Amino acid sequence: MYLTGFADEASTSLEGQIKATLELGWSNIESRAIDGVNIHDITDEAFDVVCAQLEEAQVKVNCFGSTICNWGKNITDPFDITIAEIERTIPRMQRLDSKLIRIMSYAVLKDRGPEDQMEEERFKRLREVVKRFNDAGITPVHENCMNYGGMGYTYTLKLVENVPGLRLVYDTGNPVFTDDRSKPAPYPKQSSWEFYSNVKDHIEYIHIKDGTWDAEKSECKFTYCGEGHGDVRKIVKDLIDSSYDGGISIEPHLKTVFHEADGPSASEKAKSDAYIEYGRRMEAMIKDAGGTL
Repeated sequence: MYLTGFADEASTSLEGQIKATLELGWSNIESRAIDGVNIHDITDEAFDVVCAQLEEAQVKVNCFGSTICNWGKNITDPFDITIAEIERTIPRMQRLDSKLIRIMSYAVLKDRGPEDQMEEERFKRLREVVKRFNDAGITPVHENCMNYGGMGYTYTLKLVENVPGLRLVYDTGNPVFTDDRSKPAPYPKQSSWEFYSNVKDHIEYIHIKDGTWDAEKSECKFTYCGEGHGDVRKIVKDLIDSSYDGGISIEPHLKTVFHEADGPSASEKAKSDAYIEYGRRMEAMIKDAGGTL
């Protein structure tokens, strides 16, 4: 088992991301945005600088936190958009020797019910996405986020059944604020433990975030790991008891929420301090559950 994280929540710059990672004594980053731009969208010149900085610091990118097929992309968009992202991403991952990439299953169509989400088109596209990455020696992992597969565990299982080679990255915090569309309307929020328990056999990788849902304000208050309703302690204990030996990636959302333009903002120091504290609490939780790092 190893620890890593979305270090763009510690700092906008790669220099700051590396600094926070090394302060924790870690050697991996799940790279998402550098100077506000996703790692597969930065220029070739900027990517050269990234590679040099990482090599000098002896820090690895264990996973690309890509935007491929994510909640910002629609299943009605041309598939060429996705293919172009894949073609930019593969050589960069190979250069950094990164073996995992986070993908999704396109945004939920808001004007349609849960059983009318163009799922066959989603399956068809994801089969091609997974094949291209697998052929390049890379494992795509689907996140239960604001996408088709995130509507409930039954939808994630449909993806696994219909997309050969697809593995999962399970995010403990997303169910806290996500409607469970596998149940009748009005949709309740999901149970993180229920979701995890049903997809556990297909999990390759873990994202840790936590929070509580405020129904009156219709918003999620993100918390340190283990302080919210994401069943984080229970899930971590089960992972350890099940001899899980993959990565655990922190995504605090305390000072920065990547997908919210009007989300919390803070100084670089405040972001770094919160990220480092989150990492230390994660380490303590794993040790308390009997795990070793």
